[in-house]
Parts: sequence; structure tokens; C-alpha cells
Amino acid sequence: MALTDADVQKQIKHMMAFIEQEASERVEEIDAKAEEEFNIEKGRLVQTQRVKIMDHYEKKDKQIEQHKKIQMSHLKNQARLKVLKARDDMVTDLLNEARQRIADIVNDPERYYKLLEGLVLQGFYQLLEPKVTIRCRQQDVEMVQAAVNKNILIYKEAVKSNLTIRIDQDHFLPSNIYGGVEVYNDNGKIKVSNTLESRLELVAQQMMPEIRETLFGANPNRRFLD
Repeated sequence: MALTDADVQKQIKHMMAFIEQEASERVEEIDAKAEEEFNIEKGRLVQTQRVKIMDHYEKKDKQIEQHKKIQMSHLKNQARLKVLKARDDMVTDLLNEARQRIADIVNDPERYYKLLEGLVLQGFYQLLEPKVTIRCRQQDVEMVQAAVNKNILIYKEAVKSNLTIRIDQDHFLPSNIYGGVEVYNDNGKIKVSNTLESRLELVAQQMMPEIRETLFGANPNRRFLD
């Protein structure tokens, strides 16, 4: 039975509707797939950028922290140097005060003579030689001679031995030092330096740990005591 024009037209419309439906569904699938792929790529890009940003700021934080540590170390070192300088200045002032007191003693003939007596006798005992030479400032010759005259008897009585003493009149100690004496054995190879400068320096060296502890307290980093 032959199809009528109406039947043909109806089938064509039906086929066209089917094709349009299929095309529409295909377009929707393609759009959905594209949207999904877009979202996936967008998420990947966002995550990548987020990681890059986090890495960037993490590096910045580390740099800032490192810079802070360097600055803090520098400030601590500066503060430590200032403290050490202040301590050194205080010790220097203390030694200068001691030098001034020595100068005051030297300017007092009676006190200076008593001091010379002790220094001369100490030189005798340290050498224990039968012949000694004493060197002093030119302005101290008379005082030193008086100290010798007094101490030679004390020395002989103590060690039960004779002692010959010569005051060097050719080589004097510098007149600008505070005073005191140098005592030599007969050949001049052994010397006892009992100038006031050398005695102050010796006492300062021996007592410096005690002085620093008195002024600044015990050093927690010091493991051994003298």
C-alpha cells in the first residue's frame, strides 16, 4: 500500500524531531563534558596557583625570620660589646684610681719611705744573693740608701748571711715613673722588679678575676677558679 503524501510528510517530521532531539541531547552532553573539564582544569590551575602563592609566602616568612635572627644576633653582639667596654672602662677607672693613690703616697715622704723599705727588703729576700745592685730614680737615692741601711741588718739577722749592696749611680730608673726599685744580682742577669708600676700591674693581674667578680658578679661560663 503506497504512502500518501501526508504519511511521508508525517514520517519526515517524526525523523526530523528525532534528529533534533538527538542533536539537542548530544549538545547537552558536550556542554556538560566541557563544563566538567573546565571545572577540573580551573580547579587544577587554582590549586597550582594556591601552592605557588603558599610557597612564595612561606619563603618570605623564612626570609623574614632569618633576617630577624640576624638582626637579633647583631643587636645582642652590639649590646655584649657595649657591656664589655663598660666593664673594661670601669676596671680602667679603678686602676687609674689606684695609680692616683700611689701618686698620693709618693708625694707623702713618710709614707713613701715606709713603702720603699718594704720593697727593698722584699727584693733582698727574693734574690737571696750575697751581692746585689739596686736601681732607683735619681730623686729617690737618699731614701733608698736609708732603706738599705735599715734593712741590711734585718736581712742578715733573718738569713744569717752577709749582704753587699750597691746603689747604681750610673743608670737610674726614669724620673717619670711613680717610684720603687729594681734589684739585680751581681752579674745583672736576675732582676726583681719592685717598681710601683710593676707591683700594681702584678697585683691587678692576680686579683683581676676577684675584682671582676666583686664588680660584676660571678661569671657563669667560668669553669675553673684560680
